[in-house]
Amino acid sequence: MEMFKKASATPLSRRKVLGAGLFGAAMLASPYIRRASAEENVLYVNTWGGDWEASVKKFLFGPFTKDTGIEIRTVSPISFAKLAAQKTTGVYEFDVTTLGVADVARANGAGLLETLEGHVDTSKLWEGAIYQNGLATHGFATQMAYNAAKFPEGLKNWSDFFNVEKFPGNRSLQRHAARVLAIALLADGVPADQLFPYDLDRAFASLDRIKDHVRVWWTAGPQARQILTDGEVDMAGLWDSDAFGAKEASKDAIEIVWDQAVVDKACWIVAKDSPRAENGFKLISHIGQNAEGLAKFCIADQNGPMNPKSFDFIPAEVAARMPTHPGHLARAVMLDGAKLLPQLDELSTRFESWVGI
Repeated sequence: MEMFKKASATPLSRRKVLGAGLFGAAMLASPYIRRASAEENVLYVNTWGGDWEASVKKFLFGPFTKDTGIEIRTVSPISFAKLAAQKTTGVYEFDVTTLGVADVARANGAGLLETLEGHVDTSKLWEGAIYQNGLATHGFATQMAYNAAKFPEGLKNWSDFFNVEKFPGNRSLQRHAARVLAIALLADGVPADQLFPYDLDRAFASLDRIKDHVRVWWTAGPQARQILTDGEVDMAGLWDSDAFGAKEASKDAIEIVWDQAVVDKACWIVAKDSPRAENGFKLISHIGQNAEGLAKFCIADQNGPMNPKSFDFIPAEVAARMPTHPGHLARAVMLDGAKLLPQLDELSTRFESWVGI
């Protein structure tokens, strides 16, 4: 998503939490969660809470319960640490959760996920639906937006963003290693199909070119939107929903670039050895086949569906703003957490050290 938007007046959303970093995860706030036995017709799902949870309950969980009779009880916020702890302790506070591509690759590599093969009928899903034992249902993009009044000739890609001589001005990027390093390599001319795993030395050499011109390393989506709208920076790499928010707030003074948008996906997974795994498989199968519900969820949460059939239920003008719209996705770069897995610790540590110098 992620960490995975709107002004601070809205309740906590997935993107606000995800903005803190793809690899971090908050521990569950609740000191005690009711636990169900394996026999109960119930499923515990880890969610982001707030607006995100309200949307997923209405459009994905509600239809599932109606069709299956399985009750869903939610636990928030999302916690990678708790997912890992459950496997060790055998105490399951939730059975299903959603993770970004890097975290789902980490979890799968660590044996924290149930295998979906043989439990989910992939013939009823779209091509590429299963990723690292997760169902990839929706995505969000980090894309470029800039002040059109200052740059009437326009910026076309990340190479322009990194060209401080031709396009002088203040910049902003997310303080997020995996996404920013992808941007740095694209700016240096690395083809999208050769991006993963990262050439770290080349990525940091590319970043060195603009470090003095990055005024803000943002950590929350609304922050990036505000500083671009207010003119504190002239261009930014920010989430698609915030890019459109800045464009609307500036009365079209902000232009958005779809080329080389970096897309991250959210994946539904079943926790390894969950006593209610079978119910978890049923939920994932149901979500994967509920194209209309996914469409409505993505409209509400300002994401883009990965299920192509979902676009049949989305108005054209709304679909045109979604990062997974076929026209945009063809020009985008999809993060590959599996190929980055051996580098995750190194790239994160090295990036934080570089930013702090």
